[in-house]
Amino acid sequence: MNERFTQEHLRTALSGLPETTTFWVAYSGGLDSHVLLHAMAAIRRTLPPAQVRVVHVNHGLHHDAPRWAAHCERVCREMGLPLTKLEVDVKQGRGESLEAAARRVRYHAFSSVTAAGDVLLTGHHLDDQAETVLLHLLRGAGLQGLSAMPPCRPHGQGWLARPLLEFSRLALRRYAESMALDWVEDPSNHQERFGRNFLRNEVMPLLRLRWPAVTTLLARAAAHQAEAARLVEFLADADLDQVRCRTSDGLRADLLRALSPERQRSVLRRWLQGLALPMPTVAHLNRVRMDVLGAAPDRVPLVRWEGAEVRRYRDRIFAMRPLPAVPSATVLRWPAGETLSLPYGRLTAKRRLGQGIREAALPAGEAEVRFRHGGERCRPAGRRHSHSLKKLLQEHGVPPWVRERLPLVYVGGELAAVADLWVCDPFAACGAEPGWLIAWQGCSAGVWKEAG
Repeated sequence: MNERFTQEHLRTALSGLPETTTFWVAYSGGLDSHVLLHAMAAIRRTLPPAQVRVVHVNHGLHHDAPRWAAHCERVCREMGLPLTKLEVDVKQGRGESLEAAARRVRYHAFSSVTAAGDVLLTGHHLDDQAETVLLHLLRGAGLQGLSAMPPCRPHGQGWLARPLLEFSRLALRRYAESMALDWVEDPSNHQERFGRNFLRNEVMPLLRLRWPAVTTLLARAAAHQAEAARLVEFLADADLDQVRCRTSDGLRADLLRALSPERQRSVLRRWLQGLALPMPTVAHLNRVRMDVLGAAPDRVPLVRWEGAEVRRYRDRIFAMRPLPAVPSATVLRWPAGETLSLPYGRLTAKRRLGQGIREAALPAGEAEVRFRHGGERCRPAGRRHSHSLKKLLQEHGVPPWVRERLPLVYVGGELAAVADLWVCDPFAACGAEPGWLIAWQGCSAGVWKEAG
């Protein structure tokens, strides 16, 4: 633990960060961020070509919020630093604490102003790290949670860095007092209905009486957990590479079953993380293992949690955002050449000679788009006989949840094309005949390509 913080310490910490042309300081007006801002302003001329900018988020959760924003504006003006002020509306999600909701909204706001390669700096320090470890431990977190806050991680288009993590709250306060800094105090920091405040104000002082170095020890434990987490991720990445479908984002269930339960869970977490889907609870993860991975071959199981769904078809497992309702009764006009946007994808067509739907077959250059209701038939161009659409889709290995959402193109009341899979005779352009070549970019496009 560093009991003394200096501007040179900050310069050293910044030298280990990714190269950037812009440092953003997340400035609340409180002690920690004010120390960071003051030190950044002092060394900014030694950071070429990087510029220093400041961002303040007003959550609107306290009646003094306008005063705090005015304070930040005054300080930045005195320091000659450009300030961006953002006002956000904090709405709690189901089961989400006010703290968590404010943090989620705040970091989303940060992402809205930072550009590619920018580095966002926050004032998190050693005591914050120790409190985070305890909070996550009391919530039953795994390795990732017990790793607490990394010094630097990707954020939005750039990076989020915490250059003060090695310094205690006391060291930052000593710096602030030595520089006669004027910061704001948020009274909510003393409201012990918030878990972090209870740990900070009641638990940590008690622990220090018995273990004076508890803050450093907890931060060290976080570093050990982070190292272990990296090793687990390394193994998970190797396993994921072995079980991943080669032409889609799915997983091969047969290969996944061959792994131990621990490695299965690790692979599933890493896979979902790579798809930018919300992480499941342990209960949901075990349901994926038992209900999806362990279902009979002829079943199409589904496990869902907020923001994600995991399904299986023909021994392939797929994960996705929750799919919209099936639009079975919908009939849409589609002028040729125009993009047709749907809640679950986009349909386009381009002129091509000898490909797609014959241009001459389109009355007034317009078609209709419908969705499956059962009984449809199509004779794909080049085949001698017509087939039920159900059979064609099964032969092609299209999963059931994709089949019912595929746009069907009708001309004159007859099925002319099935998304971009088939054009039905007699609507197919051939030779030098002008045609409209269809392209379908759907919410589940491509997931079935290795399922057949």
